[in-house]
Amino acid sequence: MNPLELARARPGEAFTVTFDGRPLTVLPGQTAAAALWAAGVTAWRSTRGTGRPRGVFCGIGVCFDCLVTVNGRANQRACLVPLQPGDEIRTQEGTGRDHE
Repeated sequence: MNPLELARARPGEAFTVTFDGRPLTVLPGQTAAAALWAAGVTAWRSTRGTGRPRGVFCGIGVCFDCLVTVNGRANQRACLVPLQPGDEIRTQEGTGRDHE
């Protein structure tokens, strides 16, 4: 069953953000991590040094595995950042250089 149907949720109007230039449809209240997962993206950062892929680990803002760059601001925890229409999310490499 669809979770929205199960909870009888009535979310507001969907809107668009971008991830590395690709448009994503987002529901009001979704965090960057939730929107990326819903779009099938499970990794959006690479570690410094080895470049290993990372995404959500704890999901509650305690760790730093889910870091992304949002609207030009690096080191944002994707699990904590609520999205707004037009937000630009970018893959982050290492300590804060966004992916080109």
